[in-house]
Amino acid sequence: MKLYQSLPSSASLRVRIALNLKGLAYESAVLDLRANQHQSPEYAKINPQRAVPALIDGEATLTQSIAIIAYLEETHPEPPLLPRAPVERARVRAMALAVACDIHPLNNLRVLRYLKHELGADDAARDRWYAHWITEGFAALEQMVGAPFCYGNAPTLADICLVPQVINAQRYKVDLAPYPRIRRIFDECMKLPAFSKAVEPVG
Repeated sequence: MKLYQSLPSSASLRVRIALNLKGLAYESAVLDLRANQHQSPEYAKINPQRAVPALIDGEATLTQSIAIIAYLEETHPEPPLLPRAPVERARVRAMALAVACDIHPLNNLRVLRYLKHELGADDAARDRWYAHWITEGFAALEQMVGAPFCYGNAPTLADICLVPQVINAQRYKVDLAPYPRIRRIFDECMKLPAFSKAVEPVG
């Protein structure tokens, strides 16, 4: 497997965590998003969206972190990242998608660049925008998550999505005091090498 990624990218971090949890080896191809390496014609042939991550497995080229993780779950089912019961799987997916669909897309680099260059937002306005969507999303997630992980006694897709978003919140100095459950889950995840080693390159 070969993973095209950016080290600070939360979507890339999700896939690194999943690969680690599954115990899968991969080759890393790092792209510098701030230098626009993902916009090259060469990379567009791999991912027409010119976004990270992209995973090549044999002859298959896969994009979108949630789709990649679903592929890994289906091709390497142990250890499972989703519960067995359909209603439990739906609950885990709901938590994961609350991050991947409702928080992260509003705070990714291309949105922040648009705010600055097209709408004239200064750094303070950008940071307020960033914090607003995290706090709104985390306020709901705080009521949804369980213990010690988001759903049960083992990490799931929900934890894989939550941890990178907490790191983003820390990077932008968002106050996480109102979210004790989320903070406890983050701390529990970071005790596991699959999470801590995936995060190390970002630090």
